[in-house]
Amino acid sequence: MELKRVVVTGFGAITPIGNNAKEYWDSLVKGESGAAPITLFDSTNFKTKFACEVKNFNPLDHFDKKEAKKMDRNSQFGQVAAREAIAHSRIIEDSVDKNRVGVIWGSGIGGLETFETEVVGWANSQNIPRFNPFFIPKMIADITPGNISIEFGFHGPNYTTVSACASSANALIDARMLIQLGKADVIVCGGSEAAVTASGMGGFNALMALSTRNDDPKTASRPFDKDRDGFVLGEGAGCIILEEYEHAVKRGATIYAELAGGGLSADAHHMTAPHPEGLGAYLVMKNCLEDAGLTADDVDHINMHGTSTPLGDIAESSAIAKLLGEHAYDINLNSTKSMTGHLLGAAGVIEAIAAIGTIIHGVIPPTINHFTDDEKIDARLDFTFNEAVHKEVNVAMSNTFGFGGHNACVLFKKI
Repeated sequence: MELKRVVVTGFGAITPIGNNAKEYWDSLVKGESGAAPITLFDSTNFKTKFACEVKNFNPLDHFDKKEAKKMDRNSQFGQVAAREAIAHSRIIEDSVDKNRVGVIWGSGIGGLETFETEVVGWANSQNIPRFNPFFIPKMIADITPGNISIEFGFHGPNYTTVSACASSANALIDARMLIQLGKADVIVCGGSEAAVTASGMGGFNALMALSTRNDDPKTASRPFDKDRDGFVLGEGAGCIILEEYEHAVKRGATIYAELAGGGLSADAHHMTAPHPEGLGAYLVMKNCLEDAGLTADDVDHINMHGTSTPLGDIAESSAIAKLLGEHAYDINLNSTKSMTGHLLGAAGVIEAIAAIGTIIHGVIPPTINHFTDDEKIDARLDFTFNEAVHKEVNVAMSNTFGFGGHNACVLFKKI
């Protein structure tokens, strides 16, 4: 059986540095940080008092009051990003067969704000079980693709992938495979997360995973810098429209890139720490290249997972050097988490959109906040520090790794 080709025909985003895809891309190229003091709850007693929140977001700008009350912030972000991507792709205007359109979504946690509000409310109610009737449907991680399909009438495959921070990259890979196999013509694919809550921040603080650079939030996310001290929590959503190539050509769609490869692997090492030698990261990129039928020398750019954690940045850098050999020193690497923070389950799709942007625009966004080289990271690697680089990109990869050792890598190439 000959597998079908899968292409990108639309995308949308709502992020800490832009509330649509254009704003997001423009901010990436400018090197803008989305980190700021937390406004969503009182962080006075928390170790970390800042995050990368989505700015100027009012649900009532997007939903009526009744509708907004039925949706967690996580789902609201997802619906907004999906609407933008669907409009961008023109699949509704072109009257595609909705029975052949699916929605596959990633979220590492789901409706954390809803869960927290309802459980705290119950705890304060002297054990009287007075729960919101929408508690469960607002909380569950799979409600976002359900809501998207309900709004647009899409009857194709519909589910959520949950693999911690690799969730939305896993969604992209699943969607690609379903289209390759002829199970759908179009899949609305993405991820969302809204974990900037008391329990979210408190939990990651307890893991010692977050930066505590409260005196200078904007420079706190500093991947590959010697003085990095943890990641900065972010929130938001991204959506990519994946479509079978011939179907896209037949309807005259604009094709932005081809999703030519997807790789998966497991560290099989530790609950939260990466394999110290980057074994899982090496394998997932190797698997992705093999799936695309390309070699290491074909790669022009890698958007790294690059969370700004002491162990993770070293392991991933080592894996890239091992995989690409001497070619690793000829390409531009970056971590856009230096600007957006870590969007957890939405990170994969947001960073995939950034990788696609490098192909469309011939610009590689910077890794900001670099001040001091880390002697444990190969200094010959070019992390595109502090300023964007104009460079033709034909093949771009994007890495996403999650707690539990879940690794996903996607590869896009120019059509």
